[in-house]
Amino acid sequence: MPFRLANVGGRAALCDATHWYDLESVTSGTFTADVMAAITRSGELHHIDLSTHTPSGTLADANFDAAVPAPKNCFAIGLNYRSHAAESNMELPAAPLTFTKFPSCLVGPNDDIVLNSAFGDYEVELVVVIGRTCRNVEEADAWSYVAGLTGGQDISDRALQFAAKPPHFDLGKSRDTYGPIGPVIVSTDSFADPDNVAMTCSINGEQRQKDSTANLIFSVPQLIAYLSAILTLHPGDVIFTGTPDGVGAAKRLFLQPGDVIDSALEGIGSLRNVCVA
Repeated sequence: MPFRLANVGGRAALCDATHWYDLESVTSGTFTADVMAAITRSGELHHIDLSTHTPSGTLADANFDAAVPAPKNCFAIGLNYRSHAAESNMELPAAPLTFTKFPSCLVGPNDDIVLNSAFGDYEVELVVVIGRTCRNVEEADAWSYVAGLTGGQDISDRALQFAAKPPHFDLGKSRDTYGPIGPVIVSTDSFADPDNVAMTCSINGEQRQKDSTANLIFSVPQLIAYLSAILTLHPGDVIFTGTPDGVGAAKRLFLQPGDVIDSALEGIGSLRNVCVA
């Protein structure tokens, strides 16, 4: 059966439509509170029936932390939508334009974003969570190595990103709090088509981004095959898959203190992040 795994107050939890259940409690200690350990054993989560258990709390009142709090690797893919490459006046990549977001930037789906620049930018993205150790994965088998999907914001300091030539994407996208992720990790069997996940992003209620992962240049299976041909992927590794057009830099509409970023991904849920000075 499908599952929705969350990090609630630093503890692993499973969720239904309205409630969350502490994973250690519902499994009588078979699982611990460790979210990363739960991701490593994600295959077992499919067999946990929540219907006979008492909820630990409601989703409305849950304190969601980063859905993946401590990945070994945090990959991100640039220019993975034609529309975004076009608005950025950049050529389409011949291979996945891969950089890293340092894991220390990851925060919860409702945490504040601390702006350290006048050139902060937003990028709503689907985030893939690896579930099993893998190397040299074939595209046809790639989805079987995915624990689930979650949402993310690849917040960017555009001035820092392009401070050097060639640009160094990693630092400009890894300031503290520049990686909201969540609210839950949703198993792939929850989706009618995991290759077609709709997403939107609004700033202060104004919709800026709207697209679907059906329009990725390099699909999730292609990304997993590409990365795993280079290095071993581990349970809990995350891949920010890229953002569609509508980013602030294209129209010089950079983030300001007080701005509210609302991101929504079909079948996963919403992130809301307030920008602070």
